[in-house]
Amino acid sequence: MSDLRKIIIDDNEIEVDGAMTLIQACEQAGIEVPRFCYHERLSIAGNCRMCLVEVVGGPPKPAASCAMQVRDLRPGPEGQPPVVKTNSPMVKKAREGVMEFLLINHPLDCPICDQGGECDLQDQAMAYGVDFSRFREAKRAVDDLDLGPLVETHMTRCISCTRCVRFTTEVAGITQMGQTGRGEDSEITAYLGETLDSNMQGNIIDLCPVGALVSKPYAFTARPWELTKTETIDVMDALGSNIRVDCKGREVMRILPRNNDGVNEEWISDKSRFVWDGLRRQRLDRPYIRENGKLRPASWGEALDAAAAAMKGKKIAGLVGDLAPVEAAFALKQLIEGQGGSVECRTDGAKLPAGNRSAYVGTAAIEDIDEAKFIMLIGSNPRVEAPVLNSRIRKAWSRGATVGLIGEAVDLTFDYTHVGTDRAALEGVLGKEHGAVLDAPSVVIVGQGALREADGEAVLAAAMRLADETKSKLLVLHTAAARVGAMDVGCTTEGGLNAAIDGAEVIYNLGADEVEIADGAFVIYQGSHGDRGAHRADVILPGAAYTEEQGLFVNTEGRPQLALRAGFAPGEAKENWAILRALSGEMGAALPYDNLAQLRQAMVEVAQHLTQIDDVPENEWQALPAGTLGKADFRGAIADFYLTNPIARASQLMAELSANAKARGSKPMAAE
Repeated sequence: MSDLRKIIIDDNEIEVDGAMTLIQACEQAGIEVPRFCYHERLSIAGNCRMCLVEVVGGPPKPAASCAMQVRDLRPGPEGQPPVVKTNSPMVKKAREGVMEFLLINHPLDCPICDQGGECDLQDQAMAYGVDFSRFREAKRAVDDLDLGPLVETHMTRCISCTRCVRFTTEVAGITQMGQTGRGEDSEITAYLGETLDSNMQGNIIDLCPVGALVSKPYAFTARPWELTKTETIDVMDALGSNIRVDCKGREVMRILPRNNDGVNEEWISDKSRFVWDGLRRQRLDRPYIRENGKLRPASWGEALDAAAAAMKGKKIAGLVGDLAPVEAAFALKQLIEGQGGSVECRTDGAKLPAGNRSAYVGTAAIEDIDEAKFIMLIGSNPRVEAPVLNSRIRKAWSRGATVGLIGEAVDLTFDYTHVGTDRAALEGVLGKEHGAVLDAPSVVIVGQGALREADGEAVLAAAMRLADETKSKLLVLHTAAARVGAMDVGCTTEGGLNAAIDGAEVIYNLGADEVEIADGAFVIYQGSHGDRGAHRADVILPGAAYTEEQGLFVNTEGRPQLALRAGFAPGEAKENWAILRALSGEMGAALPYDNLAQLRQAMVEVAQHLTQIDDVPENEWQALPAGTLGKADFRGAIADFYLTNPIARASQLMAELSANAKARGSKPMAAE
């Protein structure tokens, strides 16, 4: 029930919810209030005092607008709406006083500070700062922290807004940062000097309003005004986080999150944020042909000739990798099936039923987790499969949701009921009287680890039955960014991966680097990095990475999103769909489109929902027939969070993070 109240802010009368804080009411009225500690996704601290406003008829002193609710205001003597002023002389003087206090100890680092040009303190000092300081005392200095290889600290610049402390405890779910000391001796520090153990820690760089926490890999490399900024989509997991890629020339310098309440709110995982150094290393920038067991550089003409000659009249199979945009998958399907071959995108062996969108995507949107009262995880560890989704489940848990887990007992950063580790636990949950769960809005989340075994389809059918019984929504949590889109355009073969490549003389590998291809077949590899797929290839066709071409990606909830090109592919590498179009021409079976718009038109005829960019289409529920569940334990889908794809494996930073995580995980040995 909403409790609407009238309020007058700077002579504008507006009606807002009484539960809103004054700072939110001011935003609704289109008035900007400066702030350092307040952040709408974190709890209220009220400790920077920058957001002071004047409450007319209230106490004769300014009030912190982030910590006072509209319903706390008193009406006027004749019942008029309460009046708030954000630009009176009292407010101006108060904010200038706060700014002067904040700058007592702040160092004059702007020329060498990485935050320069996008610093909240700089911006507010322009509005409320004075051109001299009344303080003659020496500035205090603080030792810097070592938080690990991602976040560089300059703690002397810290203004104690505590955003980093609140983020790490509330969203990331780790308790390693806090504030010690009082008065001038207070400082933000890490518990026992530990480095941060979270795959969400990079977000504190964005949250820090000054230059106290900055990106270590990006340090001293570029200024914000030198960068070209492109809004695009992340492909490191299947969540489809909205990101901004900043380039200097053709080099990607950094990756930042964009706000999208329905997908990633405004967070991204550390892999999404720091994988950019992998875009520069081990790149395929020219075609290669294998002769006498060795790869040699070739021209595009030679390579396409060799590929076309190898494919003519042979039994062909096409494999769609985890990072391919829908357009490339669709072009590959048309090319291979035109030659009588078969195409498969479920390269990890997941038993996802083709054509039944309610089974391979589910019926839940990511936003449904926020309102859920009960969440059941089956064979999934969202902390490594989709860290941002895990923090969303944590948010639901902190609001009172109950979380159950069937599968490996892992640290998810929140409490859950561990139902069991094997198929028997899933069978035990089915057919039970679920009591309170039955009417609660709840979500069943199935991980890829549960669907890769031989009885994967039976597990999925059981999960769908559980969702049916408990009137829940189902979410299939994918690990590959390209999987849902490729299934939408029909890149599947009856019988899965083995049926597709069984007896194939030529395998066209579109960036599927997680698949071991046995000897015997002729392999054409199209991808961006010299990874496992390229080592096995007989012909290599260099393609663009996800930041270097336009493409559609459909995320794990079935939401089509458009990735835009931030830079150009290196050397002679080309866009993925264009390579397939050129090859089809070489084979004398040209695909019926010459540009991306025509390709998309042909693609939309097959899957109409792909036109609904950023909408989650509703999937018609089609229950799967019950199967026989095996006896095995559920296993996680990801062995190493930092090394899941060719771009991550090419990154030096991801290799370091992976080694650090392994070292943390190994048991310390006692000194003899």
